[in-house]
Amino acid sequence: MAMTVTSNSFKDGDYLSHDHVLAAEYGFGCAGGNKSPHLRWQGAPAGTKSFVVTCYDPDAPTGSGFWHWVVVNIPANVTELPLGAGNPGGALPAGALQTRTDVGQPGYAGPCPPEGDHPHRYFFNVFAVGAQQLQVSADTSAAVVGYQLHFATLEKASIVGLFKR
Repeated sequence: MAMTVTSNSFKDGDYLSHDHVLAAEYGFGCAGGNKSPHLRWQGAPAGTKSFVVTCYDPDAPTGSGFWHWVVVNIPANVTELPLGAGNPGGALPAGALQTRTDVGQPGYAGPCPPEGDHPHRYFFNVFAVGAQQLQVSADTSAAVVGYQLHFATLEKASIVGLFKR
């Protein structure tokens, strides 16, 4: 069975609610709740020693997309992150670590595409990893996490949310 990702917060291909949109304090012109969505996964392959969760927008007008959330070193016995897990005081599993996103700090940073742009796709990815821990810190960039994942991923599953303003 292939690994799959679902969410109680949105269905694959649906628009993300205002609760998950970037908050005004980030200065990009959005005024959402900036709450990370619930994610659940199943079907991880044998040999999975940890998970990594990311949220990536390939449609951002940067030339390299935009990383909205990176959580590494999620223990192999964990199969979901609750609503708000990526927020300050959120219920991340013991041992899990959020690393730096493209807003310059760890933690969830919700969607906020340019006003009038086409709908952007937000890929919430779950990686089954063959290592118990990636050797990273809270200040490690998403690109460096991605580099390590290139060599350590056993399987990846995604669910996509959309947002346009």
